[in-house]
Amino acid sequence: MVEKDHDKTDSRVHGHGAGTVDTVLSVDEVAREAGALSHDHPTVDTFATLADNAPLLTIDGLNAGYGKMQILFDVHLQVRKGQSLCLIGPNGAGKSTVLHSIYGFTNIMGGSIRVNDQDITKLGPNQKLKKAKIAYILQDNSVFPDMTVEENLWMGGYLMEDSAHARDAAERIFDKYSKLAERRNQPARVLSGGERRLLEISRALVMNPDILLVDEPSIGLEPRFINTVFEILEDLQHNEGKTIIMVEQNAKKGLEFSDVGYVMVSGEIAMADTGDRLLADPEVGRLFLGG
Repeated sequence: MVEKDHDKTDSRVHGHGAGTVDTVLSVDEVAREAGALSHDHPTVDTFATLADNAPLLTIDGLNAGYGKMQILFDVHLQVRKGQSLCLIGPNGAGKSTVLHSIYGFTNIMGGSIRVNDQDITKLGPNQKLKKAKIAYILQDNSVFPDMTVEENLWMGGYLMEDSAHARDAAERIFDKYSKLAERRNQPARVLSGGERRLLEISRALVMNPDILLVDEPSIGLEPRFINTVFEILEDLQHNEGKTIIMVEQNAKKGLEFSDVGYVMVSGEIAMADTGDRLLADPEVGRLFLGG
């Protein structure tokens, strides 16, 4: 917990004031003020409207956590085919836990998760990938450093009926991304940060998923690689019709990219709106966008 500097009390802004260059908010203060952004949580109708009343993936009243520890409380979410949604909020708000729950990594205590109106709540990760066509792109460096780029891609097809299908899928990836093709026989450890992230995304594409869960795509990347990663995701959304649900530490970048944004606080959805409208909200800007 960050301790307050009582000598600077007057320079910190509370409530709905305007920020200054020396405004400093601790993690606890951000969480507390974020919780006050909405007196009334968004309704199910709000989520439906933002998904154009045609959701591909729907979460209803989700309560979930790890073991006996509950992290999410009555979470609702709707996203349509070919739409992008970004979850923002203070550290510990439960953003990544939403992705974990969709993919089957948490203990579901209540509520449901549906794709195309089929209940997938109790499916495990392998079934989520193979049957529900959901792929998870982890926030951590998850490449196999001593395997070649090509072998890493083959690993993305581990649920395919035979290795030939995985090899064919890898070739389609190489046709699309020449940077990876140039490195196909090199060990993944020689890749730059941007190339590693491209490989992680590409490996998730081998099974041709409809929904991509993307956890912190910009984390650990140099600024020059971040735009490249978002350009790749934009291509997947707009040219290949992928549905993207994202958690992004760079809230401004995430909201600029996404059609819809949700603000999470203490395991609940505090706000939901288009990415553009959240970007223009002065309180969202002050708390999460550095403005």
